[in-house]
Amino acid sequence: MRYSVALYPMFTRRRTGLDFKDYYATLGVARDATAGDIKKAFRKLARKFHPDVSKEKDAAARMQELNEANAVLSDPEKRAAYDQLGRGYQPGQEFRPPPDWDAGFEFSGPGAGHADGADFSDFFAELFGRMGRGARHGGAPNARGEDHHAKVLLDLIDAYSGASRRLSLRMPRVDEQGHVVLETRTLNVRIPKGVRPGQMIRLAGQGSAGFGGGAAGDLLLEVQFQPDARFRVDGRDVFMTLPVAPWESALGAQIEVTLPDGGQISVRIPEGTQSGRQMRVRGKGIPGDVAGDLLLDITVRVPPASSPRARELYETMAREMAFDPRAKEEA
Repeated sequence: MRYSVALYPMFTRRRTGLDFKDYYATLGVARDATAGDIKKAFRKLARKFHPDVSKEKDAAARMQELNEANAVLSDPEKRAAYDQLGRGYQPGQEFRPPPDWDAGFEFSGPGAGHADGADFSDFFAELFGRMGRGARHGGAPNARGEDHHAKVLLDLIDAYSGASRRLSLRMPRVDEQGHVVLETRTLNVRIPKGVRPGQMIRLAGQGSAGFGGGAAGDLLLEVQFQPDARFRVDGRDVFMTLPVAPWESALGAQIEVTLPDGGQISVRIPEGTQSGRQMRVRGKGIPGDVAGDLLLDITVRVPPASSPRARELYETMAREMAFDPRAKEEA
């Protein structure tokens, strides 16, 4: 199996809340409706609200809503994703997709940069703006099969050292009864050292089969990292919060810092370092031809006065240091 890594433009998600749309209610079908039920319901309503024939005042708006609902529910991939996200929501309820909700789904088409449904609502764009399909070859002789895409969540350590991972992907399809079901396939994937968020790992021949002897399409795996309580990634740079004690802040100190791959480096905290200062350790971010940096956000942690001795020390400091943290600094 051949692999290659490429950087693709990323779809920018909106950050505001959205109103949830109940596409099943729009078409007047049950959530377990078959593909045939959905097709029948759409055709019936389209005859009623198509602007060319309808006398309803809101015909154009209603037709747009019907087209959007049909675009989702008639497509097994979009419907499976919508069903996963939409459980428990009511029409008009504020809605925001959780981060990386689509991780582990395998979709047809190359993904990012091929958005469809430009005339549909913001709700549609938020969910499906990354799920556009590429050009279809229509079964022409020797035509290459369609590419597929999926988002996968990796551990940050994989980017530091590379890894082999067994990944499971879910691909929706319509069964013989017309219901959408999810099939799972598992792949052994080599994660190259230095991979960063937004890059694609290309698995040759793992997309749709070709037509008339044509080559199969590829599977493009978009890399993102699992949420990590200690680290945040931006490109190849890695950020972490580094707590220091008040005496380390005031007097300076040499502190051992653990990297995402488990290695350790010694960092010198300068005398007088305050909370909010950011220190840069060059070359200790994600590896690459030009390695990223490790950025340490300093925060001073104050120990509690939880014992008589600790309280006595604080009282001594209060008497002898004459320190006013609210005093204006001299220019």
